[in-house]
Amino acid sequence: MPLLTQQGEIYGSLSTNLQGNTALQGAYGLTNHLGAAATFSSMHRKKSRKTENIDFGEASLGYFTKLSDNRVLEVYVGGGGGRTERLERNSEQVVTDKFNGSLSKVFAQVNYARKKKDNIRLFNHDFPLTYGAALRMSYVQLNDFRINGQVAPGENNLFFEPITFTRTQIAGPVQLQFLSGQMFGFRNNKYLKAANSVFQVGIIVNIGDGFLTQ
Repeated sequence: MPLLTQQGEIYGSLSTNLQGNTALQGAYGLTNHLGAAATFSSMHRKKSRKTENIDFGEASLGYFTKLSDNRVLEVYVGGGGGRTERLERNSEQVVTDKFNGSLSKVFAQVNYARKKKDNIRLFNHDFPLTYGAALRMSYVQLNDFRINGQVAPGENNLFFEPITFTRTQIAGPVQLQFLSGQMFGFRNNKYLKAANSVFQVGIIVNIGDGFLTQ
């Protein structure tokens, strides 16, 4: 959620969670209402019986506008692709099944945010708050799918992701973000399913952000 407000604004964020899902995002205000964004996410998680590896990148173009009463609205459309792999092991740590394939995605996303008039006050300092929501609809295709090296039918799914977030300005253009949400899949697939609930903590840097400097 870049929440761009003006031409020339630069946005960058780095976020992660306890599941090892790390995301790096950047955005730039091309004009006073047109923005471009790119995201790379990666998850490499190993448990006693399962290993999951996912690397995915996406890019988008969007319209943003600064509304009255300290509000911002964005609408983005874009697409991306990546790779996924899952290894399953038995109690002797021998790999019993291997699943791998490529992923492709197209999506549309709406972001809305508002800056609170009241701040958090700690240690005699005010920390301005921004809070909002993002709604994303994605169509994802699992291609070149293989199970234990054998070609298997691919799957596709339509996902709806409602997310809420809160940002706290720490110092200057640096903010701390808390993000939570859920993913819902519209198809009852065997492999390409909705992920668990989303919770991430991240650091954001906005250079030239007219939203924060009001």
